[in-house]
Amino acid sequence: MRVRLGGAPWLLVACGVVLSGCATFDDRAAGQTFEPAPELSAPAGPQPELPEIDGSSGGPSTAPSAPQTSIPPPQGCTDYDKAVIATCLDTVSAVAALPSGDSAPGALAGERKSGQVLQVTSGAKSTQLAKLDVVATGDGGLTGLALSPTYGEDQLVFAYITTATDNRVVRFTKGQAPKPVLTGIPKGATGNRGALLTDGKGALLVATGDAGNPSATADPNSLAGKLLRIDTGGNAAQGNPTPGSRVYAAGLHSPGGICKSSDASRLWVTDTQASTDALYKVTAGASFAAPAWTWPDKPGVTGCADSGDSVLVATSTGSSIQQVPITADGSVGGQPKAVMDGKNGTGYGRYGGLDPIDNQYAVVGTTNKDGGKPVSSDDRVVIIQLQPNPGGGTGKD
Repeated sequence: MRVRLGGAPWLLVACGVVLSGCATFDDRAAGQTFEPAPELSAPAGPQPELPEIDGSSGGPSTAPSAPQTSIPPPQGCTDYDKAVIATCLDTVSAVAALPSGDSAPGALAGERKSGQVLQVTSGAKSTQLAKLDVVATGDGGLTGLALSPTYGEDQLVFAYITTATDNRVVRFTKGQAPKPVLTGIPKGATGNRGALLTDGKGALLVATGDAGNPSATADPNSLAGKLLRIDTGGNAAQGNPTPGSRVYAAGLHSPGGICKSSDASRLWVTDTQASTDALYKVTAGASFAAPAWTWPDKPGVTGCADSGDSVLVATSTGSSIQQVPITADGSVGGQPKAVMDGKNGTGYGRYGGLDPIDNQYAVVGTTNKDGGKPVSSDDRVVIIQLQPNPGGGTGKD
């Protein structure tokens, strides 16, 4: 299928599907009635007639004529997979899709351990936007990126980072030193991971870890283990559940991602806990007590995206993206399917940051250099398809 975004042809990646037998509803959902969600069909992998992508991925100028299973393996930083738009990065734990307009699709990619933020674009070489000073011990480092709510005017980018003394939110733009926005978020041996998202109403959402102290999540005076909602200056945003308080919801432990529906009516957060991984539907002022879905096998949930009829949850150690079906009212409507897991021709190993470009496409980063099995072109940034084709395949429009 040939797809154009702002006039530039680019490739969709997609995925084989298997049932994820280890995911279960939380026991607290027992007795509830769930309407079945639309059947999730699995899109096929890259097709030989798809348009070419040149630049940092090192791919050839024309798509190979062999089937998708015959795509040559990477050679150094050259990756022949046309879905790959950046190669040879290091642990892409955070991504932020860039407005495309009439240009090729691109994103900002954040490396957890180095603190480097790169601008990656289909058909162009990666360029460094900033180098943040981070301490990546445990699960900390650079773990969240978000564009300013007024990015088109100010070109500001927000990042969630771990420093020598705390976890914090900083803002920066190309050529300028980062400036602190919110400091003093507790730091610990674990539980330093955080995530960012603009809420569509001019505020910034900040998911914080518990810094290895689970009791801090219930402490209203602590910034640990919370979903915060702040303005771009770091103050409590207008309209928060408690006026003057940054806390929007509480009870997180090691959040991996925040995502919202295209109309901002639904908000989700993923979280890794001691005994399970979870997806929560956020209710302002509430605690994260009843997950929408849990994974007892702990696949390491990271970024997420709401595609309208499902929530896609990236996983690191699980090396898949979990496609969680949802009903019209936003309830989980059935068992997730594991896609992009390498079992049906398409998979990239461990996944980190995930961010929609629009309601059909997204960018995802890989984290294979952080305990996985990296290939020569890892770590990578990949364009994926959020909406499966009804027929489960791809082809020319």
